Amino acid sequence: MALLTQKTINSTLKFEGITLHKGKIAKMKILPSAPNTGINFKRVDLKENNIIPANFYNVKNATLCTTLMNEAGICVSTVEHLMAAFYGLGIDNAVVEIDQDEVPIMDGSSKNFVESIEAVGLKESETPIKLIKILNKVTIKDGSKFISIEPSKTSLEIDFEIKFENELIGTQRNYVSVYEDDLKDILSSRTFCLYEDIEKLKEMNLAKGGSLDNAIVVKDSEILNNEKLRNKKEFVNHKILDCMGDLYLSGYKIIGKVISSQGGHKLTNEVIRKVFSDNKNFTIFELKEKTIPHSYINRKALKSIA
Repeated sequence: MALLTQKTINSTLKFEGITLHKGKIAKMKILPSAPNTGINFKRVDLKENNIIPANFYNVKNATLCTTLMNEAGICVSTVEHLMAAFYGLGIDNAVVEIDQDEVPIMDGSSKNFVESIEAVGLKESETPIKLIKILNKVTIKDGSKFISIEPSKTSLEIDFEIKFENELIGTQRNYVSVYEDDLKDILSSRTFCLYEDIEKLKEMNLAKGGSLDNAIVVKDSEILNNEKLRNKKEFVNHKILDCMGDLYLSGYKIIGKVISSQGGHKLTNEVIRKVFSDNKNFTIFELKEKTIPHSYINRKALKSIA
């Protein structure tokens, strides 16, 4: 077997829960899938044109959550937390069957997905992992907000900053090396919102399923949830979680460094699109025993994809 091979889950997993924005109960299954098939969503409530590949070019909307749409106009939204779990656990291939157009929000993080997948374990294949290595720096700006991705030696590095006027959240920054660091805090960090924004979201027909069970709600200098912060940087860590999930829509594990200030789903999708707009920005390669650099073997860097 190759040193670093593609993986799927060992057995089928079932989830059921409310969706964040539509407020409907969704039933979802994650099934094993063959090598080189990638991550695919399947709308089982529909009989035709119901496959939606999890890829950046299928992103229809990236406002407040990431929505995918296939060529037939069939959608599935809020995919980022599940995609982050797949990335963090090294899952290359899976079919996600769902009977609604939105992934259940669970506790507002990737924690439930991660724990369930870890419980059944992963199945290795004989097929080498494919990675994309960033060759040139690419930047997207939107006023004071920005995201860039540039070359890195052996990991996906994410350096993320958030800035809020709210005194409790304020300015937070964190750095993670995805293939080296313990991702527990990242993947268990919940989505959050300001109390004063709740009515605005509902006026936009969003957050119908939002509650203190699936989001941190901040009012002035107080967290309204009974469960306070899971870690000191939970706010920025959730943004890193989102970034991981959106980056995985590239279709590959990434070797590169991401730097972002006040970024989000939209900017992450735009930077990936810009990377792929020019072949000089990246190279795609397989990790095989005969070609893998010693720097990959000797570091813990690839523990999440090994």
